[in-house]
Amino acid sequence: QVQLIESGGGLVQAGGSLRLSCAASGRTLSGYAMGWFRQAPGKEREYVAAIKWSGGSTYYADSVKGRFTISRDKAKNTVDLQMNNLKAEDTAVYYCAADDRGYVGSHYYEYDYWGQGTQVTVSS
Repeated sequence: QVQLIESGGGLVQAGGSLRLSCAASGRTLSGYAMGWFRQAPGKEREYVAAIKWSGGSTYYADSVKGRFTISRDKAKNTVDLQMNNLKAEDTAVYYCAADDRGYVGSHYYEYDYWGQGTQVTVSS
């Protein structure tokens, strides 16, 4: 069983930056795939980015490519999401997710474990 806790959300002006962090506990993440999703009010949960824990390969949704960077710290057992040049449409609750099969999926149902989410609000 993996427990995930997100932090780093907040209020920022358009064009600004935020860094989200996801701390994992319960077991090591070797062989896992880790993802970030977001959900705005009235909308479905949306894929943002993912990373393979072992090899470090990264994947991004087109809407954030070039602005967001996902990374992992094996020593700290954390996955971060650096968000730059934020836009009003990035406003959402951001969730960290883990898949113990190591498969990098872009659908929420492909992930087994979820954090409680952290709010990101971008003012225009």
